[in-house]
Amino acid sequence: LLVLPTTAGTGSESTPSAVLDILDLKVKSGISHPRLRPTMALIDPLLTVSMPPEVTASTGMDVLTHALESYTSMPYDHRLKPDHPAQRASYFGSNFISDIFCVKAIEFVSKYLRRAVANPYDLEARWHMMAGSTLAGIGFGNSGVHIPHSMAYPIGGMARDYLPDGYNIHEPMIPHGQAVSVTAPAAFRYTAPIWPEKHAHAAELLRPNITKGKSLIDAALALSGGIRQLMKDIGFPNGLSQFGYSEADIPQLIDGTLKQQRLLVGSPRRVGERELSQIAKESMSLW
Repeated sequence: LLVLPTTAGTGSESTPSAVLDILDLKVKSGISHPRLRPTMALIDPLLTVSMPPEVTASTGMDVLTHALESYTSMPYDHRLKPDHPAQRASYFGSNFISDIFCVKAIEFVSKYLRRAVANPYDLEARWHMMAGSTLAGIGFGNSGVHIPHSMAYPIGGMARDYLPDGYNIHEPMIPHGQAVSVTAPAAFRYTAPIWPEKHAHAAELLRPNITKGKSLIDAALALSGGIRQLMKDIGFPNGLSQFGYSEADIPQLIDGTLKQQRLLVGSPRRVGERELSQIAKESMSLW
């Protein structure tokens, strides 16, 4: 399996994962299999220069959420031992190896995503975003993702009439990068208190000096603000309401989210229907 990514991106060139989208059933979910992992990947930033700014922004936020969720996922040594090997989780949990890839990916997004959105021919920015996508893919392919990606599947799968700018499509669609990042500010605000050191470090990587003078818990909570500011800077939709959702849709969105237990198990903080509903409510409008 030889792959040539044309976005930056899903990181699928370095993972055994793919997304299954059944439009007629309004079902969207991730699937994983060892044979989905490419034998070779050719990473060429020139293949991404034709991406419209909106696509660059959306796929770039996918890179960021991959890295942030992987970096803050439940540590590998905090997970309960399964009764049988077949019951092992899909991912290992955060660890010192996957952290190396995630940290560098967050740094690259912080420095280069705005530039790539502003100027499609900025090859330095394009190269670093492609590299960041691959690095984040290696990271989350090992340690996993959690709340934002779990919520993204029903958000994307239930799309009604949203037609995103920059995408040459005629069917309603919420791009994956938009679906995963729209709940990220609220999700990381929820998980920050359980592991403030890592959240504070991620906040500082994403926006240098944002944690200066803050207590540890306030520094951890600053990650949410850093994500939100980046989204504003690159012209992101302002919350679930811009996709056509209202608070009346929350029960159905959460029902779909709770089916993603293979991902939710990676959350560093226990999360259930009530907590997910609150995250969705806070994500209706981001600023």
